[in-house]
Amino acid sequence: MRKIEHIGIAVADLEKSNELFARLFGKDAYKSEKVEGEGVETSFFQVGETKVELLQATRSDSPIAKYLEKKNEGIHHIAFDVADIHAEVHRLKEAGFEILNETPKEGADNKLVVFLHPRSTNGVLVELCQEKR
Repeated sequence: MRKIEHIGIAVADLEKSNELFARLFGKDAYKSEKVEGEGVETSFFQVGETKVELLQATRSDSPIAKYLEKKNEGIHHIAFDVADIHAEVHRLKEAGFEILNETPKEGADNKLVVFLHPRSTNGVLVELCQEKR
């Protein structure tokens, strides 16, 4: 793992949250996009070398909708940038971590992503991110 790539925050209303975080950071989101496969709409803010991703559910069966039902708005995951997502998944699986999706899937911001189950990471949902080539 090379660095924290972004921190994901689940929000109920992306438009209102974009306004709130724009005031907080003193600048607008640099990108918004929908990830149909995950049932989310996202926006990204650049803060130094790290990004903050806001995630709003676009359908009631999405992981973000389920998260909001259980826990309300807040930090959803921490994402780490990796050079080789397949090698990292293999390393972490060998080290005893529970992988939610061993085959990388398309995520937001031109990334391939894999998630580690929170029960194997002290309650934190960890996302591995690799730039698509």
